[in-house]
Amino acid sequence: MTEEAISVPHRESALLRLVKGAALIRESWVGMVGLAIIVFWALVALFADVVAPFPPNATGIPMLAPGGAGLDGTSVHWLGTDQLGRDILSRIIFGSRQVLLYAPLATFCAYAVGVPMGLAAGYRRGITDEVLSFIANVILSFPVLVLYIIIIATIGASGINIVIAVTFASAPGIMRIVRGLVLDLRNREYVFAAETRGEPAWRIMMIEILPNARGPLIVDACLRLGYVIITIGTLGFLGLGLPPPDPDWGKMITETRQFITIFPHMAIFPCIAISSLVLGFNLLADGLREVSLRD
Repeated sequence: MTEEAISVPHRESALLRLVKGAALIRESWVGMVGLAIIVFWALVALFADVVAPFPPNATGIPMLAPGGAGLDGTSVHWLGTDQLGRDILSRIIFGSRQVLLYAPLATFCAYAVGVPMGLAAGYRRGITDEVLSFIANVILSFPVLVLYIIIIATIGASGINIVIAVTFASAPGIMRIVRGLVLDLRNREYVFAAETRGEPAWRIMMIEILPNARGPLIVDACLRLGYVIITIGTLGFLGLGLPPPDPDWGKMITETRQFITIFPHMAIFPCIAISSLVLGFNLLADGLREVSLRD
């Protein structure tokens, strides 16, 4: 009876704090601005077929300035066209689908690998910790961008391969964050109570420890999503992103870089798209951190 009294309130308070934290985000104007930016891009990606004025690969008059008229004389290219005559606004809109598909997927996969590794290393300690920490340190010793380039150049450029590369390069960093949190939480009373009840190690790690480490991990996930978006844009700029003709914000920049001094709009608008979405996730992370400090 006493053991249950130690554990049950802990689980209830964890759930209540999660609901409370979701509600308190409204009290952080920084977080609300970031959330609004993310929701805007999510809606743009979801309704791309409706809001895009042209198909993403349809060609027309090349290198039109923003607001230029199309071939029919009535349609308007609000952000101009690229060197092939494709509407820049439409390609940015459809490109948001690719970013908001592969960035969260890659981040989720990285956490799916890194979190169990960190839980095992921090809770089990001993040889498990030494082996997993050694593997993580070896991977983290490589420059991240170089690691991405090596992986993509080896297995080929595609959306799934970008997910694999991000997972491989990011999971060790997540593992180290989780490990540090677990080392702090493993000596708490509710963990001791669960061990006294004879609960298996996997249940203690997943039910007792992980929910109480969620705050820093959620903030890190928002920041990491921004990093992954930059990574996808960088790989596209280097020609290692999504294969053509899929719209890719990074690829849109590199395809037009030879014209940037004459037609800067062809590169500026995709850069703004990347920056705004990354800014949204960073502001949301700051808002969540602010809320967690108040809680």
